[in-house]
Amino acid sequence: MFYRYSDPTFILLIPAMIFAFYAQTKVSSTFNKFLRIRNSNGYTGYEVARRILDANGLNSVPIELVRGNLTDHYDPRTRVLRLSQEVYNGSSLASAGVAAHECGHAIQHSESYAPLALRNAIAPIASIGSQASWFLILIALVLNIAQLFTLGIYLFSAVVLFQIVTLPVEYNASNRAIIALENYGLVGSSEVYGAKKVLSAAALTYVAATIVAISQLLRLLIIRGRRD
Repeated sequence: MFYRYSDPTFILLIPAMIFAFYAQTKVSSTFNKFLRIRNSNGYTGYEVARRILDANGLNSVPIELVRGNLTDHYDPRTRVLRLSQEVYNGSSLASAGVAAHECGHAIQHSESYAPLALRNAIAPIASIGSQASWFLILIALVLNIAQLFTLGIYLFSAVVLFQIVTLPVEYNASNRAIIALENYGLVGSSEVYGAKKVLSAAALTYVAATIVAISQLLRLLIIRGRRD
């Protein structure tokens, strides 16, 4: 048989899943903590973002309000920066940090930052991989088709590569955010630590996602190697 029903490889996921849970809990608690601490300069997330974008020659990049919690993002396809309501209208340290971080992505895009360009190039393949890989793997297990299982692994590898490339993109955007907040005086000099805490916690979620993806890939490779 290509695959046996018992799957001891699942144990590989347990540490990764525990870390992912910790990371998600950490970012939520840290964001909520600094969401309650007001930026002494009183700038809202929108104002922070607008000042950073304009200072970097990105006056044409619009800032839109988007629904949801922690749904903030920069869309490189439409060149639009979107902020959630708590960040857009909020004048907290958390709002300033998140808004500045998303501006970091916009600046990366304008400068053709190589890791971001690579991530954008991989994104369509990774999107297909995340949707199709597990379907192919499931069908391969049911029908005992090794070649189909291997194809699923290849597709899932694109997801893993996307997660790995995401790490330097996110850390670089956070570094740009902190520098911008300090250089443009958007938060008090003694308040930058709050934005750093929020962005550091957020970075953990990307690390966790990468670890989970790598663990899944290793698990699939082990299962593939155990075939008859």
